Amino acid sequence: MLLPALLGGAIVSMLIERLLTPTPSLQRPAATWMLHFGMWLLAFAFELSLFRRPWFAAAFVLAFLLFVVLVSNAKFKALREPFIFSDFEYFTDALRHPRLYIAFLGWWRAVLAVAGFGAAVYLGLMFEAALPRAVWVPGALLIAALGLALIAIGALQLGAANFNPIDDLQRLGLIGSLWRYMADERKPIDRALIETTFASASSPPHALANIVVVQSESFFDARRVFSGIDRQVLANWDALQKNAAQYGRLKVAAWGANTVRTEFSFLSGLAIKSLGVHQFNPYRKLARELAQQGIATLASHLRKLGYRTVCVHPYPASFYNRHIVFPQLGFDEFIDIKSFDGAVTARPASGPYIGDVAVAKKITALLDATDKPLFVFAITMENHGPLHWETLSDAERQSHFTAAPPAGCDDLAVYLRHLANADKMFAILREKLAASLTPAWLCVYGDHVPIMSGVYAALGEPDGDTEYVLWRNRGAAPAVNRDLGVEALAAALLENINGVQSSAR
Repeated sequence: MLLPALLGGAIVSMLIERLLTPTPSLQRPAATWMLHFGMWLLAFAFELSLFRRPWFAAAFVLAFLLFVVLVSNAKFKALREPFIFSDFEYFTDALRHPRLYIAFLGWWRAVLAVAGFGAAVYLGLMFEAALPRAVWVPGALLIAALGLALIAIGALQLGAANFNPIDDLQRLGLIGSLWRYMADERKPIDRALIETTFASASSPPHALANIVVVQSESFFDARRVFSGIDRQVLANWDALQKNAAQYGRLKVAAWGANTVRTEFSFLSGLAIKSLGVHQFNPYRKLARELAQQGIATLASHLRKLGYRTVCVHPYPASFYNRHIVFPQLGFDEFIDIKSFDGAVTARPASGPYIGDVAVAKKITALLDATDKPLFVFAITMENHGPLHWETLSDAERQSHFTAAPPAGCDDLAVYLRHLANADKMFAILREKLAASLTPAWLCVYGDHVPIMSGVYAALGEPDGDTEYVLWRNRGAAPAVNRDLGVEALAAALLENINGVQSSAR
């Protein structure tokens, strides 16, 4: 009974891995198979020691493996990236913030997974007899020892990752790629990463201007993908760009989600691809350890100059551990969803999250209340998906369009509703800063394009770039159109500020 369950489960585990998209190669190094079967043996031995039922142990481990495969495929469909080691953290996040995650897995998959685990437990415990102690104890110990030996040998011989998740999955297999990323994440942080753009940034020569930066959730100019979108949906954005000091396309560090990749790259000035395994979630380990060693960020640089540095994010500060990370990155205050109580009742107009207009009003209140130079970094939420969970009236399906989009583009209509609200936010901030006697700068950029798989299938997939603008409330000059990587945007902002102030001397 023990050996058939062990061997049969091992064969099925290979078949389950074949369900992955992209599919790992069967012709891969022996070390990857050692890790695969070593982890299978170890997990089987653990379940066997708990429940003493070999077929149940095999079914339970296989059910979890299948769940990871389903999650990986759902992630790849939405984000063009398979499951990686740092994604295990999102399993607990999905319980605290289900709307952000379960919608992309699909309720039916989530229900099926829970039902499958429940059925496996019931059937296994009710209908499979437990092995006698004389069988399962030595059996579990022997299987675990063999598993650990295979893991140890495989880990020593496992090849390096190139941190292209698709390529690593295909070359190393699911277990091999997860193990490689886990091992690399645990290595000491390279101190060379501490030297950021802001370690030697120069100081403005005159009075400090107020600086407002808006990282706009899922913002990009959707008119690029469909000419039938009403140009007026981004009329205020167009006005900002027309009178900007600098604007252009922005190559960002994420597609569809993973905002923190773009966010950290902007604040640190570090190219996300240079961070190795930490590029996928820099707040898990990298940001905190570098901050403890004295990393310079845009926020810490401005605070040294005398700025009050504030982050505004209308979502729980604990998400992505920002409440821990941001003070270490140079922020004096973090204003999260608790400070938006009055905006909760207004949510129907902006969707399930605190709206962009409410964020703009919070920023204007901060500008009114401060007597120090102010740096505000706002991370908006309104346009966060899942867009397909929101409802549309017949009128809304036609609004913001000058020509009807193809069938299956309801997500685009929802997106444009939120994009119009982002445009209102831009107008509120521009008007507030334009009326101020204090010099001020406004920087707006998108963190990534939105998840709209059906829309892209009908209209074509965008390249993943977003837009940015650097606008000032005093003076005018021909706007410079310059495409940037997000890691260079904060430096460009400082260069523009310093250049304008130097010319005014």
